[in-house]
Amino acid sequence: MTQRIRTFIAIKLPDAVTTSIGEVQERIRSHGIKLRWVKPENIHITLKFLGDIKENDIESVTAVICDSAKSRGPISLCAKGIGVFPGLKRPRVVWVGITGQLESLLELKNSLEQGLEGLGFDKEKRPFKGHLTLGRVKSRIDPKKLGGVLKQYEGFTSETFCAENVVFFKSELKPTGAVYTALARVPLGT
Repeated sequence: MTQRIRTFIAIKLPDAVTTSIGEVQERIRSHGIKLRWVKPENIHITLKFLGDIKENDIESVTAVICDSAKSRGPISLCAKGIGVFPGLKRPRVVWVGITGQLESLLELKNSLEQGLEGLGFDKEKRPFKGHLTLGRVKSRIDPKKLGGVLKQYEGFTSETFCAENVVFFKSELKPTGAVYTALARVPLGT
C-alpha cells in the first residue's frame, strides 16, 4: 500500500521577516488575545494546499512546480497590514497581508493550479488572497477587543523581501504544532 503524506506548496519567508512577524505576534499575545499561534519559523505564503497525496506523486508534483517556476523570476514582496478571516464578528484566522509584485505571485499561483489540475488536483474555487497566517481562533473571542488590538498593528510593514524559491512541503501535525519538511525547493527563473 502506498503511504500518503499531507502536503502544500509555499513561499518561505526570510528569517528577518519571520522575526518581525513574531514580534507582532508577541505584542498581540501580550493583550491577552488567545489564539493557536503559528510558530514564526512556520509562517509562509501558501500557494496551494494539496492535502494528503501518495508518496509516489511527489515526483510529478515537483515537475509541475519546476515547470511553473522556470519561466518566472524572483518576486519582490512585503508583509503589510493585519486582518482576520472571514470577519471580526466571527474571526477564525488572524493574518498579515502581502504587497509587492502581486500580479507575478498570482501568475505563479495560476500556473501551479493549471499544472496540478492536469494531475487530478481540484482547482481552488476561492479567489487567491496572499496572506501569512499568524494564528487561528480556537475559542470565543471578543470582537471589539480583537478589533481594538489589531487596529494598533494595522500599519505593520516588514522589510521588502525577494521570493526566490517555491517550496514543496510535507506537513506533519503533532501535539506541539505542525512540523514542515521540504520535499523540494525550486528556484524561480531556472
